[in-house]
Amino acid sequence: MKDTGKERGTVPADEAAVANNNVADAAEAPGAAEAVEPSAEERVVALETELAAQKDQLLRALAETENVRRRAQREHEDASKYAVAGFAKALLSVADNLRRALDSLPESEARDERTRGLLAGVAATERELLSVFEQQGIRRIDPDGERFDHNLHQAIFEAERAGKPGGTIIEVLQPGYVLHDRLLRPAMVGVAKETPKPAEPVEPSGTAA
Repeated sequence: MKDTGKERGTVPADEAAVANNNVADAAEAPGAAEAVEPSAEERVVALETELAAQKDQLLRALAETENVRRRAQREHEDASKYAVAGFAKALLSVADNLRRALDSLPESEARDERTRGLLAGVAATERELLSVFEQQGIRRIDPDGERFDHNLHQAIFEAERAGKPGGTIIEVLQPGYVLHDRLLRPAMVGVAKETPKPAEPVEPSGTAA
């Protein structure tokens, strides 16, 4: 029994070694866990990098805000500038009818004063309407004798015309209209066809002796 007590009171050598190692590890742990602090130069570089990134993001946000502002301003200006487009298109037929009335009976062919007065009134009405058009930025296109431009004109027919180079407008069937720089209606025109050049005579190659 006494021997058993002694055995219980003693600690094996292996267990003592493990305990000593644990104590040593515990003593060394705080030093190992401590992170290496960056130097002052490294902190400055990190702060400068972060500042540059924030500055870049700020500049991008400001540029995007400015683009949105300009786009909104441009859309607002366009809406104000071309607000009368639909109304103007509806009035083009009125201008066409006034011109047809004047073309149907030239003033020189009027036989009485009453008819000439009526034609003068129609002509004055047409001038007033075109004046109002110009005040609103609407310009009439009457391109007789000009070069054909597909941006402003619509060719209805082509025909050969002596003395007129190909692509020249020889007849305006219906005038066109432009609102500022936007086409409301193309001018309906006839265009001179390119005249083929006469074939050059072939010279004889020479006679045999």
